[in-house]
Amino acid sequence: MGVLVWLLIPLMAAIGGGLWGSWANRTRKARGDGPELDGYARFREAMEKPRSGAGGV
Repeated sequence: MGVLVWLLIPLMAAIGGGLWGSWANRTRKARGDGPELDGYARFREAMEKPRSGAGGV
């Protein structure tokens, strides 16, 4: 009987791991990339502007 208990521990761990893995990889509603892409566009615009007031550096 003790051997069966020791064999059930890894079995339960595998089942629990499979359930957690399927829950962690579930599909979620996509928020979209709007704010991130807007910030990146502002960053690119700022980097493309010529430097001003940098006398001789």
